[in-house]
Amino acid sequence: MLLAHWNENGHSGWTLPGGGIDPGEDPADAALREILEETGYTAELGELIGINSHVVDAARRTHGEGVPLHALRIVYRARVVSGELTDEIGGSTDRAAWFPLEEVAALDRVGLVDVGLRFAGVSI
Repeated sequence: MLLAHWNENGHSGWTLPGGGIDPGEDPADAALREILEETGYTAELGELIGINSHVVDAARRTHGEGVPLHALRIVYRARVVSGELTDEIGGSTDRAAWFPLEEVAALDRVGLVDVGLRFAGVSI
């Protein structure tokens, strides 16, 4: 499983590659852009496997304090088509790595990893 290590404002954990959608950007295009930025890989999206609605309370936000954050997390299957594994520089992630599924349960990870696995029908 390809994961990116989120490391922002004193908070960290392994997560699925991804991030925000730019104004006017198609969600699928945003997913491909984020995969490239966070991992160095050019990917091809497969099926949409799920959409998750998640609210972060204002007090738990890492920035943008004062208001809750409502995230719609759109999860696709994807496959790498080219590129070389590269860590993001100057972004919200600082590493990218492949993990065997049997090792994912022991990782310090954010909840989105489990959401993605559940959407994919994988239990760890």
